Amino acid sequence: MGYMLFVLFIILLDQASKIYIQYNMHIGESIPVIEGIFHITYIENPYTAFGLFRYQTIFFVIAASVSVILIILIYKKIIFQKDPFMYIPLTLVLGGAVGNLIDRVRINGRVIDFIDFRIWPVFNFADSAIVCGMLVLLIHVLFPAPEKENEGEVEKGEKWEEEEKYKAQDKE
Repeated sequence: MGYMLFVLFIILLDQASKIYIQYNMHIGESIPVIEGIFHITYIENPYTAFGLFRYQTIFFVIAASVSVILIILIYKKIIFQKDPFMYIPLTLVLGGAVGNLIDRVRINGRVIDFIDFRIWPVFNFADSAIVCGMLVLLIHVLFPAPEKENEGEVEKGEKWEEEEKYKAQDKE
């Protein structure tokens, strides 16, 4: 339940920041926070990551919806039983995906972006959550903690022994 509250927090933070920008700035307006390095720049982005696939609203809505459904199914059936740590990156990805999906539906296929480091395309909190979640997931999958592997093997062995014990009792 706590993870779903974290997803809700990510969605609310993302949407609140976008609504604030939308109602307090004009499209294209840029406010320097650190001149030449970091600006708050309001754009409505019709593209996906890195300027690809302009105005493919139906595709984005379907892809994001399928992603959300898959993440929820993975949450419930596979990941939690084997590796509770996976909640963290999947929660970030889920919150970010839903945040951007809300924008695509709410503002005609576009997403409000406003975080501008001048050397990178303008992005938002939902994009940050997705990227951070995917990085954590990638690192966790590529470089698993050694003690977790051993614990998993011990737990599997213990479960197998318990199952064999119950099977033997059933035969008697």
